[in-house]
Amino acid sequence: MTDYKNMYFLLFNKITDTIESLQEIQQQAEEMYIAQEETAITTIELTAKE
Repeated sequence: MTDYKNMYFLLFNKITDTIESLQEIQQQAEEMYIAQEETAITTIELTAKE
């Protein structure tokens, strides 16, 4: 008989670990962005084509 309970727990735990890892990476990237000096933002006007 297939042990669905163990399969479920394995899958759940691996997905949870992956989500936590992605959250940590996102936080690191946000901290890197905040730590950088400000950059100038330039706007570009688009004209409508006739």
